[in-house]
Amino acid sequence: MNPLIKINGLNYSRNNHVIFSGIDLEVKKGNIVAIMGPSGSGKTTLLRLISGQLPPDQGEILVQNKNINQLKQSDLFKLRRNMGMLFQSGGLFTHLDVFENVAFPLREHTTLSEKMLRILVLLKLEMVGLRGAHSLMPTELSGGMARRVALARAIALDPELILYDEPFAGQDPISMGVLISLIETLNKNLGITSVIVSHDVSETFSISNFIYLISNASIIGAGSPEKLINNPSDGIQQFLKGLPDGPVAFHYPAPDIWQDFTKGVVHE
Repeated sequence: MNPLIKINGLNYSRNNHVIFSGIDLEVKKGNIVAIMGPSGSGKTTLLRLISGQLPPDQGEILVQNKNINQLKQSDLFKLRRNMGMLFQSGGLFTHLDVFENVAFPLREHTTLSEKMLRILVLLKLEMVGLRGAHSLMPTELSGGMARRVALARAIALDPELILYDEPFAGQDPISMGVLISLIETLNKNLGITSVIVSHDVSETFSISNFIYLISNASIIGAGSPEKLINNPSDGIQQFLKGLPDGPVAFHYPAPDIWQDFTKGVVHE
C-alpha cells in the first residue's frame, strides 16, 4: 500500500537560511505521525510544504501519490478538500458564531440543503462535545473550547488527512487530555490519517504510531516512541529530556567574550 504522504530529498531554504536538507519521510494511511523538534526547526514550515502553500527548492512531495507542486491550481484545491488543518491559534472567524465557523467549509465546497448542513454541523460539534455551544461566539469560548471547535471545522468535509499545528500549545491539563482523546478517537473511528507538529513530548508520544525528530535541517531520529526513548543519540536525548545544552547549544555563536569587551575601546 502506498503511503498517504511521501517526501523525497526535500531541500528548502529561506533568506539563505537552510530549513531542510535532504529530508525523506513517509506517512502511512491510518497512522498518527508526529513531526517534532526544537523551536525554529521548521515543523510548521513542513506542514505548509505538505499542503502546497510553499514550493520546495528541491525534491518531491507526494500526497495521495500526486506530486503536490506539479498540480494545476484547480487540482490542488480539490486535493486540499481532502485535508483538514488545525491551526495553532485555532483560526476561528471572530465575526461568526460556532455553528457558522463549522459550517463555513461546507458552504464553500458543497451545495447541501440548509437542513442537511445543520445536521452535519451539529454532528461534528457533537463529536467534539460542543453541540450545546453552537450559538456562542469565539470570544465566549475558552482556549480549549476554541481548539475543539476548530477541530470540528477541520473534519467538516470528512477529510482523509488532518494536519495539526501545535494542537496542545497553551492548553490546561484537562483541555490537553480532551484533545489527546479526540485526536486518537477520530483517527480510529473515522479512519483519518493524522500528522501532528508538536514539541510536547509526553502528550505526543502517548498517541503517535511513528515520530520524526528534526533538528539542524535534518531528521536526527525516526521510529516508534519506544525506539526514540531508547535511542542513545545526544541530540535525541537532549530534546526528550529538555536539557539546556548539547547539540542544540545554549550559547548563540559569538567571538571570545574578551574580544567583545575590548572592541572599540581606545587604549592610552
